[in-house]
Amino acid sequence: MSDLTEVEVLWLEKRIENRIRFGRVVEERKIDRHRCVLSFAPGSIFAFVRWTSNDLGTIISRIDILRAVAPGQRCSTVPYVKPGGQILLRLSGWPKVERVLQMVDAVEALGIDPADVAPDHWHHVHNRLSVNENPRPYTKARHQAWLHRQRVMR
Repeated sequence: MSDLTEVEVLWLEKRIENRIRFGRVVEERKIDRHRCVLSFAPGSIFAFVRWTSNDLGTIISRIDILRAVAPGQRCSTVPYVKPGGQILLRLSGWPKVERVLQMVDAVEALGIDPADVAPDHWHHVHNRLSVNENPRPYTKARHQAWLHRQRVMR
């Protein structure tokens, strides 16, 4: 059994798109021309976006921001993610998914990799957007405080 968390990504034009928005892939295995499996190291954070449509339009739009778990750690099951992950954010419906993607873009505009953002920030975004409130933006000062906290906790 691998220590890695595996995510199956899939792309069927105009029907299904399961993709990684951010995260550090440590291994990639191609299954066929539409599918591959991406693997993440324990503790790493990644965003998994799922979108499905039919002849009438979009039927599923979801984003999960997860932390990969080590073997034996508790985790939540998530479709296409094996064995699962620690859920930091889980939202569905295009308006909320779009808002999260905009927040990811804003973090990247600061020159910060979203995979390095404080996990508590993704919890905060989940909680606020779940009740249709505006989350606080992530700032460089907040990021520096997170990095300092990590150094102190080692």
